[in-house]
Amino acid sequence: MDMMVEIIDTREDLKKEFIQQRAILDQAIPGFEYQKREDAFAHFLKLGIPSTRVEEFKYTPLEPLFNKEYHRSYTFDPVSFDKDLLFNCDVPNLETQVEFVVNSWYYHPEHRLQVLSNGIILGSLAEAAKQYPELFQKHYTKYANPASDGLIALNTAFAQDGFFLYLPKNTVMDQALQLINMMMSDRNLMTQQRNLIILEDNSEANLLVCEHTMSNHDFLSNSVTEVYAGKNARLHLTKMQNENNESSQLAAVFIHQEADSQVSTNTISLHGGFIYNRFDVALQGRGAHNDTFGLYLTDRNQHISNRTLIDHAVPDATSNQTFKGVLDDDAHGSFTGKILVRKDAQRTAAYQSNNNILLTDRAKMNTKPMLEIFADDVKCSHGATIGQLDSDALFYLRTRGISQKEARLLLMYAFTYEVIAAIPVEGLRLRVEELVSKRLRGELSRCNDCTNGCR
Repeated sequence: MDMMVEIIDTREDLKKEFIQQRAILDQAIPGFEYQKREDAFAHFLKLGIPSTRVEEFKYTPLEPLFNKEYHRSYTFDPVSFDKDLLFNCDVPNLETQVEFVVNSWYYHPEHRLQVLSNGIILGSLAEAAKQYPELFQKHYTKYANPASDGLIALNTAFAQDGFFLYLPKNTVMDQALQLINMMMSDRNLMTQQRNLIILEDNSEANLLVCEHTMSNHDFLSNSVTEVYAGKNARLHLTKMQNENNESSQLAAVFIHQEADSQVSTNTISLHGGFIYNRFDVALQGRGAHNDTFGLYLTDRNQHISNRTLIDHAVPDATSNQTFKGVLDDDAHGSFTGKILVRKDAQRTAAYQSNNNILLTDRAKMNTKPMLEIFADDVKCSHGATIGQLDSDALFYLRTRGISQKEARLLLMYAFTYEVIAAIPVEGLRLRVEELVSKRLRGELSRCNDCTNGCR
């Protein structure tokens, strides 16, 4: 498809801004990355923001998002707050190391980059690029290609900071790492956050990412996360999306897996006016396994889109995709999932499922699961369902003395539990169960971990 004619024309305004802010943008990264920024913006000028004429965005209208007026901050504005008062984790039995990114900038009052005793490095992406250029060059933009998509190109051109995590060979994080991505401003704000996660051979980490808005303004976040999992590496990535209903989040995660690595992602979308999640997984080593889970609970006029690509490039790799959604009121959702099995990827086993419940006649869901197989010795399946609550099951529960409301809640919770059960940390899993239960009951799903609440 000729992407030149399938675009929304926001390029001229962004071109002027890129030229005006170029000197400030280049200060965020060392010299060897300048050309990547220049090339990325050239790709953006060619591709633009995808329109609904592009197949992958057919049910994901981006135009209203980019037609709003947003402030863009090109220098870090130290936000005055006491993080210990603002964020007080009360998740039972969950001990985490808490880190903050505020408006796409890594935030710590004392240091920009931490080096732990076992060699683990974490903190500011911009600072990591300066202090560890060889490591940065080896992985940055290697998995998210700016030439392939206008949103990735836009992020690569404008991103200045984000979160960086590096685990050397044979290291294990003692505690789960909890990254709080906060948006807070006195005006509408657009951000371009970039994250890079590197796990060398035989390393293991558990990362929880919490997305929050701490003020009632329109936010547009376009974030890109690149993940490298070396041989026999283990990564559990859980994301909680719980932002205000005026926020828009465009979040792309690109994962590269080597032999015998295991990576699982679990994205729980509780709140947010417009959410677009993209997951691209490249299984590049024998014995690699990937699990991609998603749960979305939407109501009012909220929109949720999930797009996946699991690329089986080598033999003897396995994958599993499970996405479930409950849509109420006038909510709209879409799922576009693809399993690609290349010619040499014999003995692939891949599974994909998307199941949805519509609670009203006005809620809409579009789903498109796909298989593209070029090998002959494979076990692959995919499926999708869109329906309502089982009337027979409702009747059975009612005959046991359970009210109509509680019976509906029980069935919805049972429907969602498969995704919740895949969360590996028990304390977090219990907390998610509580939040999902509140969300299904129609209560404002405020995260008690944040004393200001999640609006």
